[in-house]
Amino acid sequence: MNSTRSRRWALGAALLIQAAAVPAFAALGGNLSSVEDDQLKMKGTLRTTVAPAYTVHEIQTPAGTAVREYVAPTGTVFAVAWRGPSVPDLRQTLGAYFKQYSDAPRPAHPNHEHFAVTQPNFVLQSSGHMRAYFGRAYDPQLLPQGVAITDIK
Repeated sequence: MNSTRSRRWALGAALLIQAAAVPAFAALGGNLSSVEDDQLKMKGTLRTTVAPAYTVHEIQTPAGTAVREYVAPTGTVFAVAWRGPSVPDLRQTLGAYFKQYSDAPRPAHPNHEHFAVTQPNFVLQSSGHMRAYFGRAYDPQLLPQGVAITDIK
């Protein structure tokens, strides 16, 4: 009986450790610990880079698009950026900010691929052409101290 209890405890501990190791992601403005589905939905691979004032979680999709999520030490995603042959699902990537993006006025020349939104709590810059898209979005109010906008790429 002690052997069975020990095995259950060891299995439980192993599962807990494995669950804690699963990377968590969030949309812009989201909480890192609250969302775990970006990598799964994008079916991508993950690479994490730690900088002094933030952590970057980069998801590389099978199609070749790289999506970077910039996370403050508080656990809040303050910026996202993308580069690749396709634009990621912006509804998922922008989260609660997607409505500001979708409600923004569109350019007079819709054939031009440059698009920008500048509001006090949401900035989006997107550009590109077929098979070469890039962009970034951030909330200036969430930028950690010491982080420059040029760091978001």
